[in-house]
Amino acid sequence: MKIEKIQALRGPNIWSIRRKKLIQMRLNLEELENFPTNKIPGFRERIEKLMPSLFTHRCSEGHEGGFFHRIEMGTWMGHVIEHIALEIQTLAGMNTGFGRTRETKTPGIYNVVFSYLEESAGLFAAEESVKIAEALVAGTEYDLEACIQSLREIRERVRLGPSTGSIVEEAVSRRIPWIRLGRNSLVQLGYGVNQQRFQATVTGKTSSIAVEIACNKEATKKMLEEAAIPVPSGDIAVQVEDLKKIIDKIGYPIVLKPLSGNHGRGQSINVRDWETAVLGLEHAKTVSEKVIVEKYITGFDFRILVINHKMVAAARRVPAHVVGDGELNISELIERENQDPRRGYGHENVLTEISIDKDTSELLSRLNYTPETIPQKGEIVYLKSTANLSTGGTSIDVTDMVHPENITMCERVSKIIGLDVCGIDIMAENLTQPLKESGGAILEVNAAPGFRMHLAPSEGLPRNVAAPVVDMLYPPGKPFTIPIISVTGTNGKTTTTRLISHIVKNNGYRVGFTTSDGIYIQNTMLAKGDTTGPMSAEFILKDPTVEFAVLETARGGILRSGLGYSQADIGVLTNIKEDHLGMDDIHSLRDLTRVKRVVLDSVKKNGWCILNADDEYSMRLLHDLPARVALFSMDENNPHMRKYAKEGKVTSVYEEGYVTIKKGDWKIRIAKVNNIPITMEGKAKFMIANVLAASLATYLHGFEIEDIANSLRTFIPSAQLTPGRLNIFNFKNFKVMIDFAHNAAGYEAIEDFLANVDSPKKIGIISGVGDRRDEDIRECGKIAGRMFDHIIIRNEKHLRGRTEEEICGLVIDGIQSAGKNPSFEIIPKEIEALKHAMSLAEEGTFITALSDVISNAIDLVQEYQQKEILEEGLH
Repeated sequence: MKIEKIQALRGPNIWSIRRKKLIQMRLNLEELENFPTNKIPGFRERIEKLMPSLFTHRCSEGHEGGFFHRIEMGTWMGHVIEHIALEIQTLAGMNTGFGRTRETKTPGIYNVVFSYLEESAGLFAAEESVKIAEALVAGTEYDLEACIQSLREIRERVRLGPSTGSIVEEAVSRRIPWIRLGRNSLVQLGYGVNQQRFQATVTGKTSSIAVEIACNKEATKKMLEEAAIPVPSGDIAVQVEDLKKIIDKIGYPIVLKPLSGNHGRGQSINVRDWETAVLGLEHAKTVSEKVIVEKYITGFDFRILVINHKMVAAARRVPAHVVGDGELNISELIERENQDPRRGYGHENVLTEISIDKDTSELLSRLNYTPETIPQKGEIVYLKSTANLSTGGTSIDVTDMVHPENITMCERVSKIIGLDVCGIDIMAENLTQPLKESGGAILEVNAAPGFRMHLAPSEGLPRNVAAPVVDMLYPPGKPFTIPIISVTGTNGKTTTTRLISHIVKNNGYRVGFTTSDGIYIQNTMLAKGDTTGPMSAEFILKDPTVEFAVLETARGGILRSGLGYSQADIGVLTNIKEDHLGMDDIHSLRDLTRVKRVVLDSVKKNGWCILNADDEYSMRLLHDLPARVALFSMDENNPHMRKYAKEGKVTSVYEEGYVTIKKGDWKIRIAKVNNIPITMEGKAKFMIANVLAASLATYLHGFEIEDIANSLRTFIPSAQLTPGRLNIFNFKNFKVMIDFAHNAAGYEAIEDFLANVDSPKKIGIISGVGDRRDEDIRECGKIAGRMFDHIIIRNEKHLRGRTEEEICGLVIDGIQSAGKNPSFEIIPKEIEALKHAMSLAEEGTFITALSDVISNAIDLVQEYQQKEILEEGLH
């Protein structure tokens, strides 16, 4: 077998709108195409022995053991690999279960698709599942446990932490979109101007001053003490002399901890003699120069969580420990404890496995114990100096037991320090009495407190502490997204996107939009190139200044990674025509429709899908979309339009020279086409269609007819505003038009426009596109042969696997099949071809350059314009 390609899909895609995180692996079975599983001796027995947990996979049989039954009956290796990839992720603590395996049009080559939780783990699972399958086929040994451990390590390295993850999950449950910013736990919720950011449990609303205070234990203690909050007596020590003075004053037992430490690093607790105190001071100074020395408060370790100055949870924390049975030594007791199914590697389960580290060794040495010591029956041996869950500690929920006076005190503390998300550490015998009665005290106030102990306590009720964080970031009525209009189709996407953006901008919004020539905010280009994929969409949605997004969305990005957003308010499908067929398993217009409809399927239920009623394949989607549908057409007698009119639905139509919005039989005329510059006085019919789509989209969003009309009248086609879209340059004796048309439908649109251009000689500069089918290249040549008197054939910059001679031959075949017999010549370089065409120009000549590198062609033509102006000025 051979893996030909692996892709990570991150947004709505052709396999699933809801399941955004999928791995798509293109797998060539090679000789195994002839060997389904029932023809491989012993395969069923070997896979069941290696991975018995696959018994739970129901497969299409619909019952446990269904997958093994399919193997016995005979299934192909792509299907087996799909199930293996899912199961090894599940065994590594990433429970996921969606998969599809489909054969492509090429026999023996399959698309194996399966879900993932962590992208890096999913990619690893793709490659490793093939290796596992190969070992099973060959009957060789495979170390499955090593594979699972590698996946666990990848997961722990890249996953969001439990606290961050819980907030993301809560946001997702409310349909709030999110974007991970970088590789750490910095996350953006929402889009554009309505985004909120957080990292771990520090939010964009968290005061940096408050964090600084909380990190300075001395300052925190002083502020709380001055506010009559109970804190342990003590002071700061730097030298041994300081330590002695403090102990003389407060007495034993004491606690030593670094002034600027966290997570329990450098702490020594319940110190009862001078020698241990000195060692504790040295230990703490490895973390911080200044060391807090405090009276050791007896009792239990409690954590109170306060969010937005309201207490939301309380937990009693217990350090990792074992209980002796009089038979097993400490190492054996730890091993037994780690067999608890609630414990796992890292953060995969409620509890973390206990390991023996330096902290453990130091605690045991104080008891004169080693890991081989056998504790007495019932003896509790603590293995960590702090109760952190990440080191094996446990937590007991006590939220409902906190005395009202303690609740008020903790909420006061959060305001005194100024933290919006605040973890308060308390040592006390209980929380059912006020601290002043129980003799307890507040030990620390923590910024960025962990949520895990509250989300999944080892005892007691779990608390959804992520919910109040999201409530704080997005209180009722606060929007979390911005309006999104997504534009897809074969032709007209860029112009429609630019038209919509122009209308939006003129209505007072700061608009961000993506096109095939660049990313823009307002009219400023921020990135150049074909920016119609998911990364470009994300660029716009991450920008905190953008109030409205208009996204050109092309097939390539959808196939490569899925959509770059969760849902749009409006999806526009301009048309579906032959283009890029034969690539990426897209062989027909039906296949292409499946790709384009991803945009429409990702429209909100109360949003709008806008379809071209004149386009056959668009109309095949008419009754199969999740949102409301509106139509546009160049013909108000189109059967679909007439049906919509009878039903009183909204459409836009070109009628009697006007762009018109129709509601049933009512007509609301927006503007006369002759007054809309982009239509070239109505000569460019395809531009009228783009205007209809843009007008309908903005009308349905809620913009006023008059505002739409004014915007259409002020959208002036130019090389700056609409590069590569009917850019016409006037010279003294001739004209040059540059357009991006690159497929048969685009060529036909240019042919229709040129039919209305009065010129004695029409020169065309064309090329064949290397990644199109032979028939597509010939068809473009044929259309060129009909509309031009003389043709210059040039070469594209990227031949995409073909030779220049092959492409030119196909173009010439097409030209000669047109029946008009225009003259033609070959000039490989585009710039030279343009120069030559202008040298051939006579009075009234109209030159059309159908260019793939728009900026180069425009620069050259504008340079010639400037020369002509200068020469005329000299004369």
